[in-house]
Amino acid sequence: MLETRIYAALCFSFFFLIGEVSGTTYPLAQDVKWSSIDFKTLLMWGPEPTNYSYTVEFSVVGKDRERNPHCIRTMSTECDLTSMLTKLNETYTAVVSSEPLPRETSDLSEFPFTRSEKFCPYEDTNIGKPEFKIEVSKDKRKITLYIKDPLSALYKDGRFLNMRDIFMGDLKYRVSYGKAQTSGKRTQDTDSNEIELDVDKGASYCFNVQAYIPSRLRRQLGESSQSQCSPAEDRPFYEEYGIGVIAGVILVVITALISAIVIPVVLCKRRHNTRNNGKDDCL
Repeated sequence: MLETRIYAALCFSFFFLIGEVSGTTYPLAQDVKWSSIDFKTLLMWGPEPTNYSYTVEFSVVGKDRERNPHCIRTMSTECDLTSMLTKLNETYTAVVSSEPLPRETSDLSEFPFTRSEKFCPYEDTNIGKPEFKIEVSKDKRKITLYIKDPLSALYKDGRFLNMRDIFMGDLKYRVSYGKAQTSGKRTQDTDSNEIELDVDKGASYCFNVQAYIPSRLRRQLGESSQSQCSPAEDRPFYEEYGIGVIAGVILVVITALISAIVIPVVLCKRRHNTRNNGKDDCL
């Protein structure tokens, strides 16, 4: 009986080792996740494969799986699915299978795989930084921002679609602004690509703009733009520095003048008092 058990154990170990050497078991893909900016959508995972490869399959939830021909038995750890996810409002899921190297075979009937989280392009893609221009009115009391819609990675009818093409009326912009060199900030939303703001005459203001999709359940705000500031107008001394600073300067000047008059008089009187019959000529 003991010999039978030893024999069985040896056989099991032998076939297990053969299976490992022949590549019939493969590590599972780890940390499978979506990365999407402006509808350029990648599926990413790890680790880097050694003696095996990966195959990606994706589908609308509840529908048949499809494959990207560039992501079949690949040694890469990412798959670009931008052109495959054409139904932007649908919810997708994907699996990454660990398989033999190209042109190699395996006796496995099903390869180990890892499933991604769900992903909806319309809801989940991050929107990049918008660009904008600043225009100051002639009377210096209004500033208008002209906002350019970020381009997407989606190509149609001979051009890349922008965010307005895709989101249409759902797309808004949130403008954050405040006077230069101050910490106070205000925000204002606009439905269009331009917004006019009332400002203090001649003051410099700094602006940041973000795409804003309030209809979304998540990721309502896109990336913040680069900050831009309007030019400052040359203003009168009293407007530039304020009443407090001016009052302080005046006080210093008056104090200096008084000191210039009083100190010589006091010194002169002291010298006079040391003389018994001197003439008072201090003034």
